[in-house]
Amino acid sequence: MAHGTARIGNDHYRTEITVSGHALVADEGAGLGGQNSGPAPYDLLLASLGACTAITLRMYADRKGWPMASVEVGLRLQNADGLRIDRVLTIAGLDDEQRARMADIAERTPVTLTLKGGLPIDTRLG
Repeated sequence: MAHGTARIGNDHYRTEITVSGHALVADEGAGLGGQNSGPAPYDLLLASLGACTAITLRMYADRKGWPMASVEVGLRLQNADGLRIDRVLTIAGLDDEQRARMADIAERTPVTLTLKGGLPIDTRLG
């Protein structure tokens, strides 16, 4: 399963992240006192959802032998009536029935289900 670490020193608010052997940097924008040297935490959340959605839909199309040319997952975090994510799928190469099926599959990707269901987080001191 996935594993990672996030480390911050005295840089406001640059954070070095290692996840499953991959190095990432997160930061806040200048408006919040950061240097904008990487995506902010909610940007990373959207990136996770977008990647999971695109990968899952590619896997599904490949398994079905469908001629999907591409999928683009547009994501926007909204906070008008409480936090929610708007997701727009732009799928090329499929007919309307196949595209509708892909929208249905997107609702059941692993990260989608995790976000919709919530996830317990156990915190302890090391």
